[in-house]
Amino acid sequence: MTDNDVQIFHNQSCGKSRGALDILRQNGVDPVIVKYLEKPPDKATIERIIDAIDDTPQALVRTNDPKFKEAGLTKDDITTREQVVDVLLKHPEVMERPVVFVGDKAVIARPSERVMELLG
Repeated sequence: MTDNDVQIFHNQSCGKSRGALDILRQNGVDPVIVKYLEKPPDKATIERIIDAIDDTPQALVRTNDPKFKEAGLTKDDITTREQVVDVLLKHPEVMERPVVFVGDKAVIARPSERVMELLG
């Protein structure tokens, strides 16, 4: 595994995201940091994340975030994979974080220690 194989979709203001980044670094990994709020992911990237996680597509959406409700969204708006992709394209701020990739596998690192599932 090279550092280029490890990617974190990171939000510096999120404690879980900072925690996952710290765990990676403590394990000698300097990941590629994707600041997804500054450069929102495109459709292919969101689909790649959905394909790589073991969770449902809906797990990638922060439905308890006030921004989810402020956007006028409800859980009915994310019942299908396509709806999740559309919501995240329009509202990247409600994407669950951090998402950590090692190669073609990914986890939503909540709790932060879930990154260890990828590091072995």
